[in-house]
Amino acid sequence: MLNQHTKAYWCVVNDSAIWLEAESLPYGSAIDVNLPFESAVCIGEYENRPVLWLNDEHVEQTLIYTNLRSLLLVKESLFFMISKSIQYGFMAREFRFCPQCGGRNQLNINQIAMQCNECRKLHYPRIFPSIIVAVRRGEQILLAQHQRHKGGLFTVLAGFVEVGETLEMAVEREVFEETGIKIKNIRYIGSQPWAFPSSLMMGYMADYDSGDIRIDKNELIKADWYCEDDLPELAPKGTIARTLIETTLEKIKA
Repeated sequence: MLNQHTKAYWCVVNDSAIWLEAESLPYGSAIDVNLPFESAVCIGEYENRPVLWLNDEHVEQTLIYTNLRSLLLVKESLFFMISKSIQYGFMAREFRFCPQCGGRNQLNINQIAMQCNECRKLHYPRIFPSIIVAVRRGEQILLAQHQRHKGGLFTVLAGFVEVGETLEMAVEREVFEETGIKIKNIRYIGSQPWAFPSSLMMGYMADYDSGDIRIDKNELIKADWYCEDDLPELAPKGTIARTLIETTLEKIKA
């Protein structure tokens, strides 16, 4: 049974940022770290110790927060736990009022969901399914500079899954809509929770089938085929985008 004397890791969330000490989650009892145990929610375990989540609104002391985007290279299990706490924080902010009846919501600790005080409907964290895909053509990989990526950064193609689509249908559609390219041999590689604010990125690889590049200028600044010896600035390490790029390049080498 958890109490204010239980040693635990603490996820104190401020929007898309987290409170860290020595590049890790603060550890100790609520008394040790001067945090309100009565407002904390246990969201799992890290290194065989409980993890307690708090939003910054429950904290009186002034803390220094680190943005999740700067933590891509931390241990994967730590990144996932921090991502989880940030997504719960987003849920608590997003569902202050019930979208069904307009009543006031409060946190249901047992379900870790927001529950309406009027109609009692539970509102769980929203997870937005997204696909991301690396496309290969012979010795080349398709890379694009997105409108949202300023400063010359190039990455692979990505987008949200639409209603009525399979993941593979979304992969095919996004590539064609953004570049005019048709692809084949679509295969799943892996996934990554992406708490900006609440996505789940599902990564794929595919092969070029046909078509010439005609970019959607609302989405992309530029797209082209690149060999390993002429690569532009790439998505940062720690992202599933970089993993897909490096995996594709390794297969080209092989």
